[in-house]
Amino acid sequence: MRHYRSIGHNLNPVVIVAQDLTDNVHTEINRALSDHELIKIRIVTDNRESRKKVIDEICEKQNAEQIQVIGKTALIFRAAKKLKPHLSNIQRFNHAAK
Repeated sequence: MRHYRSIGHNLNPVVIVAQDLTDNVHTEINRALSDHELIKIRIVTDNRESRKKVIDEICEKQNAEQIQVIGKTALIFRAAKKLKPHLSNIQRFNHAAK
């Protein structure tokens, strides 16, 4: 977990959830997780409970693990079924975080 948090520090959010979790948003999150394994998602709402529910729903539906939440940004991980070393944030930043 600590290793993933250190890698996540270098990442920018790849998905921004402004309203509801639509099918298109879930499709984009799935694509990002499949490619990058470790991603940041920004949840644009001021209500903490709403943010927590959105993050929990994303993790459940995507079969992903919440690594860290800071403010409105969540760091989420799901191991790729087929590794793409040139896209994987884990592989790309692995040497820098150690």
